[in-house]
Amino acid sequence: MLRENGVRGGGNVELYYDLHIHSCLSPCGDGDMTPANIVGMAAVKGLDVIAVTDHNSCKNCGAAMAMGEEYGVLVIPGMEICTAEEVHAVCLFPDLPEAVDFDRLVHDALPPVKNRPDIFGDQQIYDCGDHICGEEPYLLINACSISFDGLWELVRERGGVMFPAHIDKTANSLISNLGMVPPDSRFVTAEVKNLSLLHRLRREHPYLERCRIVSNSDAHYLEDINEPQLTLPVEEKSIGSVLETLLKRE
Repeated sequence: MLRENGVRGGGNVELYYDLHIHSCLSPCGDGDMTPANIVGMAAVKGLDVIAVTDHNSCKNCGAAMAMGEEYGVLVIPGMEICTAEEVHAVCLFPDLPEAVDFDRLVHDALPPVKNRPDIFGDQQIYDCGDHICGEEPYLLINACSISFDGLWELVRERGGVMFPAHIDKTANSLISNLGMVPPDSRFVTAEVKNLSLLHRLRREHPYLERCRIVSNSDAHYLEDINEPQLTLPVEEKSIGSVLETLLKRE
């Protein structure tokens, strides 16, 4: 599925992507969103690279990455964090150990509120054989104590990339919750769900003029995973190359 050469930004290939997908570890994720099913659907749809980004947890990333090796889909370990301001941001990491280290940090920053599966949904952890091996006891959709202002540095310390999620949404987005894009922000990529709103967003928030824009599914159901339409220019099909692109302005 790789498209060779002729790529903006100097990359050698373009990868069909979806860098914001929830598994059944997220309480709002459908029970069919197991790591194997997610990667299998991405392969069927023809995606080259995906990221599993559960709410405030990376605990299903290892299983998804193992499935990615079987299916030939590049899987980036990640998380959709909910900051202290209740701003959602996607955090992507260069490897599983760095993701696990960040997972520990966020886990310790979550309020110790027990999940109520009957109200919020199950939070299932899967092993590399796609079997349930545990459940996350703390409710993952709560805000943690990490601020948006300090998030960039925490992710970069681990070799990762952070970008604000679905900035066009009216809830849990950088713009909806803070009312602006802070002028001292350091992110260079931003996620827009509805690309028809991009022109207005850039007009109202000039900071975005300097950003690379990605559009991901934020899928909680298998059928909502992106179709192979949007591409990301990279030097090669690797996690490091994808992160490098996301660290460059468009």
